Amino acid sequence: MIRLLKSALVLFIGLHALFYALQNIANLEAAHGAMAYVMSGADHEVYPATIFFKLSNSAFAWAALVLVLVGEFAVSYFGIKGGWDLFSARARTAEDFHAAKSNGVIAAGIALLVWFGFFMSFGAGFFQMWQTRVGTGSMEGAFMYATASAVTMLFVSLTDD
Repeated sequence: MIRLLKSALVLFIGLHALFYALQNIANLEAAHGAMAYVMSGADHEVYPATIFFKLSNSAFAWAALVLVLVGEFAVSYFGIKGGWDLFSARARTAEDFHAAKSNGVIAAGIALLVWFGFFMSFGAGFFQMWQTRVGTGSMEGAFMYATASAVTMLFVSLTDD
C-alpha cells in the first residue's frame, strides 16, 4: 500500500504542474499581465522602495513566464513519468523500487525550484509581490504547492518500502 501511495503522490505532483501549465497557457495574456504587474512593483504601498530593481519591460515578463512554463512542464513530465516508474516497480525488490524513485524526486525538486525559488524567493522576496492581492494569491498558491512537493519528496525518499 505504501508503494501505491508513493506512486500516486508523485503522479499528483506531475498532474498538478500540468494543470497549472495548461491553465497558464489558456490564460496566457492574463498570466503575462500578472507577471508584468508583480515585476513592475505597481501598487506597492507598504514597502514602496526597493534595494533591488523593478522591471516594467514586457519582454522580461514574457521571459519569466516562459521560464515558469518550462518549469511547470518539466515537473509534469518527471512527475507523471516518476509516478509510472514507481507504479511499475511496486512488486519488485526494495532496491528496484528505490531506484525507480529518481524521476519522482526530480519532479519534486524542480517543483521546489519553480514554486519556492521563482515565486517565493524572487516573486515574494525580490519583487515583494506579497504587497498586492494578485501577488499574494500567487505567493500563497506557490507556498502550498512547494510545501506539498517537499513533503512528498521526503515521504517518497524514505527507503522503508
